[in-house]
Amino acid sequence: MKTNLLFDFTVDKTTKTVFVNREFAADRSLVWDAFTKQEILDQWWAPKPWESKTKSMDFRVGGRRLYAMVSPEGQEHWSIQEFTSISPTTNFKMLSAFADKDENINSEMPTSDWDLSFNEQNETTTVSIIIKHKALTDLEKMLEMGFQGGFTMTLNYLETLLTTLSQRQ
Repeated sequence: MKTNLLFDFTVDKTTKTVFVNREFAADRSLVWDAFTKQEILDQWWAPKPWESKTKSMDFRVGGRRLYAMVSPEGQEHWSIQEFTSISPTTNFKMLSAFADKDENINSEMPTSDWDLSFNEQNETTTVSIIIKHKALTDLEKMLEMGFQGGFTMTLNYLETLLTTLSQRQ
């Protein structure tokens, strides 16, 4: 098993884009499930001590995931992921936006377009994520809110979870 796994997080302000490449020592189908199945997503899609709680998820083109990141004190920050393209086990695209629990998008907060690709080679799956923002101010606001640190933390949690899930298979 590969132990020196790639992790690259690059911000390109000229294109208002974040590029994330992350390797996982797990097969592609398991990594795909971790990004597309509610019961697995809720185990890692929030920086600790926060938790991810999905209210609804319909993983299909035109479908949505409505979820909250919940603080230990119960404070909820809601978001929507709207799936715009799905090529099973290899790629999906989504619009990500802040919202309220009733799926009303918060137009005061940044939205972004995500493109996630999954590639397996030599028992390692690489997830390549491209996150595009409409305005540089949106990208800068996300970075100020701690997106890089929070997303890095969550991907590390995913690595630990995948190790556990792989051992069960």
